[in-house]
Amino acid sequence: MNPAPLSPGKNCRAVSIRVERRIPLRLAAGTIGIPHFADFVRDEESGLLPRVVRLVAILAFAMLIASCQKQNESLSLLVWEGYADPSFVHAFEEAHHCKISASYMGSSDDLVAKLRGGSASNYDVISPSSDVATSISRSGLAEPVDLSRIPTYSQLSSRLRDLPLVKVNGQTFGVPFMWGPNPLLYDTTAFDQPPDSWSLFWDPKYKGKISVWDDLSTLYMAAQLLGYDKPDPSHLYNLSDDELAAVKQKLLALKPNVRKLWSTGGELSNLFQNHEVIAAMGWPLMTNQLRQSNFPIAETIPRENTTGWIDHLMITKASPHKELAYAFLEFMIRPQIQKKITDVTHYTPANPAAAQFMTPAEKNGLHLDDPDAYMQRIYFWQDVPRRAKYIEIWNEVKAAQ
Repeated sequence: MNPAPLSPGKNCRAVSIRVERRIPLRLAAGTIGIPHFADFVRDEESGLLPRVVRLVAILAFAMLIASCQKQNESLSLLVWEGYADPSFVHAFEEAHHCKISASYMGSSDDLVAKLRGGSASNYDVISPSSDVATSISRSGLAEPVDLSRIPTYSQLSSRLRDLPLVKVNGQTFGVPFMWGPNPLLYDTTAFDQPPDSWSLFWDPKYKGKISVWDDLSTLYMAAQLLGYDKPDPSHLYNLSDDELAAVKQKLLALKPNVRKLWSTGGELSNLFQNHEVIAAMGWPLMTNQLRQSNFPIAETIPRENTTGWIDHLMITKASPHKELAYAFLEFMIRPQIQKKITDVTHYTPANPAAAQFMTPAEKNGLHLDDPDAYMQRIYFWQDVPRRAKYIEIWNEVKAAQ
């Protein structure tokens, strides 16, 4: 006779099985009693159950335990805005019987501060950009990735995979995920012609009408205008004290034109929608959000070019859910999911196979028709050896009256 299915929250019985002791099992809905199968399970009429029936009952109990554990699992993310949108993470939650909990960072330094401030164990997956990915890889805060557990890794852009950003001592600490620029965003109703230079931010006629990111990217942009990216753009990330002093003076001269420093994508979108600003350094995410709200926004890469980023997904060393985290990394770099992420962010996917799910116009808009040419105009963030000094200069600019 087959045992009846176990029913959580009720006395667990199989046919006329009687159990003699109960132990508690913590479930998401509360504490319920589960029979202690280490005790003898006896049939009310005939004594000991046949051994095979007892074995089936024990296996059913084990399956219940496994099911309850899966339902309880939660994966905690610390990522950039747009990387945990329900339009794509909900499918992962349903497939893995788990809950995604996301926190968003406003800058790379925000991410590093949280990880080093004792909060690393609060997060399972992070999405560091290329300016801090190397330092996180070296610091012991991230788990080395077993690439054999991520089959889709081989589909990712070889150019991105081959970069040394997340490779330390022969180990790989992350997978390329999304990439893109920090473009110049502008209200099309405020300009007769599209802006073609970052220098417009300093034009006196735009006093109080400009916004820049509360991030070192604004410092890099000023350094570009001073020519410190010539002949080698990577020099932006290793400026001397004298060069940083000149950058500081350049940014101090910008302050009268700055309506507000923005920290989140939503904050900058609101500044445009409220007509407080007409131009800003931003992300393609804001361009996409504003277009969806029918705001007359456009973006461009000025003639000086711009800085940009390659975001990676990493598993934290302290994560208690590493198996689920591996499944999440694999899920997020699959071509169909990469397409859904670009729908939200308008960032360029690391998996070129995502293009098969796009219209020609979408591929063109994400520069997947010629990504190498587009990359030539983006000075991707790199590790900044003197990051503390850069932060000191930026903080002095913000504090100046």
